[in-house]
Amino acid sequence: MNINKPSIKAVTIREKNTPITDLKKTVTKYLYHWPLFVIGLVITLTITIIYIKLSKPVYEIRATLLIKDEKKTPDPKPALQEIDILNSSKITENEIQVIKSQEIIRKVIDDLQLWIIYKKKDGLFNTNLYNTSPFKLTVLKATGDVEDEKLSVVVNDDKSFTLEENGGEPRKILFNETFQSNIGSIKLQPTGELAKYHGETIKVTFKNPAGLALDYQDAIDANQLNKLATTVDLSLKDVIPQRGKDILNRLIYNYKLAGDEEKNKETKNTLDFIDQRLAAITGDLTNAEKGIEQFKSSRGLTDISSQSQISLENMQVNDTRLNDVNVQLSVIEGIERYVNSSQSFTKPPATLGITDAALSSLISKLSELQLQRERLLATTPETNPDFEPINRQIVSTKDAIKENVKSIKSSLLSTRNKLQSFNSGFESTIKNVPTQERQYIGIKRQQAIKENLYTYLLQKREEISVSYASSLSNDRVVDQAYSGAGKVPQKPAILMAALILGLGLPAALLYSRYSSKITDVDDIKDSITAPVIGEISFDPSQGPIAINTAGPTPLSEQFRSLRTKLFNLTQPGDSGDVYVITSSLPGEGKSFVSCNLSATMAFSGKKTVLLEVDMRKPKLAKKLKLSQTHAGISDFLSGNAELPGIIQKSGVDPNLDFINSGKPIQNPSELLEGSRLTELIDALKKVYDIIVIDSPPVRLVSDGMILSRLANYNLFVIRQGVTEKTEISFIQQLINEALVPEMYIIFNGIQRIKYGYGYDYNNTDYYNRDKKQKGAGSIFSNFSERL
Repeated sequence: MNINKPSIKAVTIREKNTPITDLKKTVTKYLYHWPLFVIGLVITLTITIIYIKLSKPVYEIRATLLIKDEKKTPDPKPALQEIDILNSSKITENEIQVIKSQEIIRKVIDDLQLWIIYKKKDGLFNTNLYNTSPFKLTVLKATGDVEDEKLSVVVNDDKSFTLEENGGEPRKILFNETFQSNIGSIKLQPTGELAKYHGETIKVTFKNPAGLALDYQDAIDANQLNKLATTVDLSLKDVIPQRGKDILNRLIYNYKLAGDEEKNKETKNTLDFIDQRLAAITGDLTNAEKGIEQFKSSRGLTDISSQSQISLENMQVNDTRLNDVNVQLSVIEGIERYVNSSQSFTKPPATLGITDAALSSLISKLSELQLQRERLLATTPETNPDFEPINRQIVSTKDAIKENVKSIKSSLLSTRNKLQSFNSGFESTIKNVPTQERQYIGIKRQQAIKENLYTYLLQKREEISVSYASSLSNDRVVDQAYSGAGKVPQKPAILMAALILGLGLPAALLYSRYSSKITDVDDIKDSITAPVIGEISFDPSQGPIAINTAGPTPLSEQFRSLRTKLFNLTQPGDSGDVYVITSSLPGEGKSFVSCNLSATMAFSGKKTVLLEVDMRKPKLAKKLKLSQTHAGISDFLSGNAELPGIIQKSGVDPNLDFINSGKPIQNPSELLEGSRLTELIDALKKVYDIIVIDSPPVRLVSDGMILSRLANYNLFVIRQGVTEKTEISFIQQLINEALVPEMYIIFNGIQRIKYGYGYDYNNTDYYNRDKKQKGAGSIFSNFSERL
């Protein structure tokens, strides 16, 4: 079929938006939804006022602890540098981690029984009875997890109470009486507050101690505020100031107690080792002294000759060196016996007299591992898998000690052999000395060795004891826990936040709604090359025909303006113009535009026919209240009906006829591709001036693109606030690929107040003199729609 293409295009004059215009549009668009902002403010302000009423003052509890830090305190030389335990300085950063450790905080929770909560109902809310409870609950033997268990206790008098558990019957029980409950064997002991709570109901709840310890690890803040000082500032926020004070004071107490216990264990282990060595050497020294006494008495020796004096002095110097080697060998043999003994987890001996830094480091590491194992053993069975890594470290450390001891012992034995050979040389030089005097020198040398070793160990034992006594007060409390004034929520700041939230959330909701939809004609003009030929206002009546001949209305004039623009596109003398009305998706108003455009054409005297070609979801016949079973387009295309038999009178205007979609079919696209559709359009053009085709959406099916080839003008409907902005690229693609030729855009469903774009037609006196202007009161109409 040969279709005449128009040579005259519609001219669109664009108006540039100024910042003031854009602001006005935005304000108008958001003010349209004023009920949503009112509801948002009411909700946020109501929640805020309730929060302020229910909020309790929060107290900040603080305490200060002084720690002896080896990096910042003077470093006096310890009396015995070989024994590390005498150097009791600490690193402040490490001690902060110890203070906040799970073990110490868990002990605080157990000591204060923080996992048991007592509350009394006070009106609509519950009041925490920390330190003011009428009784104290003691769990003698728990049967399982007590978390989420609840007890209801009614205080009858000074002697008894009524207990009610979850799912249990009330029981009357005496105070201080042990009884069974869901959580195990417990008893309630009265406090000094009992008389104040006669007849009152006390709710007792339980929390998981481990989980509560984690919460307090996060809540307690331990910081070194002054980096040049060694003080640690502890702080905790709590609505009950006394509870916060008790927690910090008990935390400091448990920290110092743990440090003292660890120090006592290390010191006792070292003292025990020294005592064992002293006991062994005492016997050897006694025997050596008795040998000298017997030797002198049996031989009548009173003095050593001057001849042997020089040789004796040389041998004494050599003996002193030999003595040092023997002391070290004695210590090494003690360490060797320890690492080879079957008692794998006893405390390691001290490295007295050993100058090897590697061995001292290994012994210190082994001691730390043993202490860690003992602390773990205090709370965990030895069969627990947690012991495996620490046991492996102990074994590997002992193996390293064995290798180190073996090397040191070999070196010491070699040294001792050399010194002994030196002694042999000295003895050869005094071979002329009487035999008795040489024998006396040998006995005296053995006695001197034992005496020096005994004196050395005894001195060190006293030094350790003195240092132990003086190291108990290394850490001291600078400030006991104290609290300041309670802080209540700042009402102005909270109310301002509520105001911002109450306005911001609706604004964000509206922005998300508007930002994805086409609301302004500039959105179309900036991205689509097809001209906008008409703008149609929103019709709240939802009827199929919104225009009439009784009088002018804004909507009628908009369709008349569209009709005029379409007539201006045609060449003089053209007849049988075909208009295809389509859109991207359903709901954009193409059927509404088709009906009203057809009526407008008919009102001008043009012989017009409206074709309902949407054969998948036909709606026009029902909206126009015409027969839906009447033969229609599908019947004609299938060859089951002919042209005169499918035409119906629309009932809207004598010049407007209607052809419905016909019987439902499965293959409308195949029928539209056939030659019968061209025959139908050609036949209608001989009878009618205007042919309007209501086409299916082109995004969903190809029917619209098939029909567009038969049209003089394809009118593409975009609806304000409904059509997504993502459809713009699809529409432009249709233009670029010439899938829908001669396309013109109709911007439909415009609501100026709601979206901030459109012409102001509120001055309806121009169209109806008898109708008074509504004025500002119209802003309160359609309340639900404005939400």
